[in-house]
Amino acid sequence: MSAAAGRRRLIGRIVLWLAVAVTVLCTVLLIGVWRNDRAIETHRQTATAEVLEPGVLRSTITFVTPDGVTRNPRAGVLYPTNLLRGQHIEVEYDSRDPDLVRVAGRTVTVALVPVGSVLLVVWALVGATLWWSGRTPRAAEPVRSKT
Repeated sequence: MSAAAGRRRLIGRIVLWLAVAVTVLCTVLLIGVWRNDRAIETHRQTATAEVLEPGVLRSTITFVTPDGVTRNPRAGVLYPTNLLRGQHIEVEYDSRDPDLVRVAGRTVTVALVPVGSVLLVVWALVGATLWWSGRTPRAAEPVRSKT
């Protein structure tokens, strides 16, 4: 095996292991979000919240629980896409842990498309890399002399 072929195989293995790591992380993410949803479903309370700072990955909100306590969850709200500053939204939260809050009506299914897209792209790149790393380099064409 040539040195170039060895390097290509090594790159293929590294990319494969990175893809496995990304897959494990995505799976853990979905399990965590599912567990949060389950906790909220089990002890659900609802409230109207105001969006303080919208964001794609994290939006900060404030809301008041029935006992009169104003809450501002440190981790923000789950499923925060398409929120606007000053917007009033319905939220659902775990009555045992009011810092665990999501936009009402949104569940883990919201996360399936982005996570699935990431995995699709990662594994497509793995397939291309493994194909590339498994190819045998063509031998150089012999130089023909003009005689």
